[in-house]
Amino acid sequence: MCGIVAYVGHREAYPIIIKGLKRLEYRGYDSAGIALMNGDLNVYKKKGKVADLEQYLEGQKLNSTIGIGHTRWATHGEPSDRNAHPHYSENKNLAIIHNGIIENYASLKQDLENRGHVFHSDTDSEVFIHFIEDIQQNAKCSLEEAVRLALSKVVGAYAIVIISRDNNNQLIAARKGSPLVIGVGKDEFFLASDATPIIEYTNEVVYVNDLEIAIIRDNKLTIKTIENTDNTPYIQKLDLELEAIEKGGYDHFMLKEIFEQPKSIKDAMRGRINSENNHLVLGGLRDYMNRMLSTNRIVIIACGTSWHAGLVAEYIFEELARVNVEVEYASEFRYRNPVINEGDVIIAISQSGETADTLAAIELAKSKGAIIFGVCNVVGSSIPRATHAGAYLHAGPEIGVASTKAFTAQVTVLTMMALSLAQKKGTITESKFHELLVDLEQIPTKVEQILAQSEKIKYISQEFKDAKNFLYLGRGVNFPVALEGALKLKEISYIHAEGYPAAEMKHGPIALIDEEMPVVVVATKDNSYEKIVSNIQEVRARKGKVIAIVTEGETHIQKMSDFVIEIPATHDLLVPLLAVIPLQLLSYYIAIYRGCNVDQPRNLAKSVTVE
Repeated sequence: MCGIVAYVGHREAYPIIIKGLKRLEYRGYDSAGIALMNGDLNVYKKKGKVADLEQYLEGQKLNSTIGIGHTRWATHGEPSDRNAHPHYSENKNLAIIHNGIIENYASLKQDLENRGHVFHSDTDSEVFIHFIEDIQQNAKCSLEEAVRLALSKVVGAYAIVIISRDNNNQLIAARKGSPLVIGVGKDEFFLASDATPIIEYTNEVVYVNDLEIAIIRDNKLTIKTIENTDNTPYIQKLDLELEAIEKGGYDHFMLKEIFEQPKSIKDAMRGRINSENNHLVLGGLRDYMNRMLSTNRIVIIACGTSWHAGLVAEYIFEELARVNVEVEYASEFRYRNPVINEGDVIIAISQSGETADTLAAIELAKSKGAIIFGVCNVVGSSIPRATHAGAYLHAGPEIGVASTKAFTAQVTVLTMMALSLAQKKGTITESKFHELLVDLEQIPTKVEQILAQSEKIKYISQEFKDAKNFLYLGRGVNFPVALEGALKLKEISYIHAEGYPAAEMKHGPIALIDEEMPVVVVATKDNSYEKIVSNIQEVRARKGKVIAIVTEGETHIQKMSDFVIEIPATHDLLVPLLAVIPLQLLSYYIAIYRGCNVDQPRNLAKSVTVE
């Protein structure tokens, strides 16, 4: 969740680190800090934004060719200057930046306090660096060895980088359950939580694996396991352009990513689908397709927006491939002793590929003999490496905390998986298969048509910027769209919103409806159209304000609604790819009118790497 940046080489470290921290602001944070070797090992940190840290450092001498930087999202201890990272060790010979949670920090802290250690923060991270230094002093060993011994005794998740006063050309890093990537330049190294701070300087990277320690010393990178076995660093080329992580003239990353969806959906299909030849191939699944064909049960695990994409997929898989599908919150799945059989197929969905709960759920399912497919966006992330097979989204970097283009790319890839399975099982006709391929290929153009209505949606948004509550309704495959629309509004505008199956409105939520309650209804032409009309009438009878998402050319619901947004006609199962677009824009513009920080909503992080 937090952001790590570090540098050692021949350049000035401070500008690289501060720019890198800005690149990582999208991950969510409440304070920032850096440590530099500039005459001594000096730590500078501040509650607030990276800009507050920059202001705090104005006029100070920051010359150094080695340093570490961090943006913190509070877990242990409130957001404050003293709880910000980096943290010193007891004698200030070491400093650490840490993402993750050390679960046994309390017992370690008590033991260290009993032996005279004094702590200056409430964090588990400060305990971690005190513990490492304590081992180094008592065992009279190298820092590298002390880190290795400490990691064998701590319980929890971590990505750490340590800098030492005794060596101005050395950084030591390690990870378990929290991402860490090393950029390799000419006689220089860049470390970060993801590739966004690195791409400006090098396209060669090493992804640190779980339970590995990286030692950078004297312009050389060494990788070892915590059992002290040497691993050869595997250098990969980054498939990422600098322009992709910049705003490109848009006011916010979220708006840019909403408008990128015609391209990102097309990129998710590129090379995989060709309706003219009735061609659909997902190469990443080829070797395990027989397992999917023989399974009687698919379990989808995910969190947040990815969970909503999984709910859409449940309808699509069951309708087309006639296979039983269950959709689970990864955070609940892993704690309830789920029933998993060897023939089951697990589909794990995560934009970042680093979601801690999803990773833990994958390991649980693997231990019970299930085959795991990953659906992720970030190449080289942990989930693709932990799964047997899968498919990348190819949606490009998603910087906005509120996911938009990743959702539609996930639904696109999952739809292609369901179609491929259905064709091979023979549960749909070739003509139906062809019809869906044609409709799927037309989705990017239809999304463009919806985006052309952005000024109309902006006007509607202004009408509801002061609302206290929202209700979102949908039926069938559009029920998850209602959930996703409500989540987007909550995330970035801080308005309470709930998504419901439209038929469930009468079982409770209808009590909330009055003239102050806006109700967003996904009311496209499908087999439940007449039912959704009845639901709208029930809202109108109680003076609720209706915002309807309707199929282009529809007139009946238009007369009943206060505001209407039209979307092009498509196959019923593909409607979520279109219906979600106006809901994304609605939440964006409402948040803007309310003066909210759209790209960095309070308390949220882009990649939830702690449990």
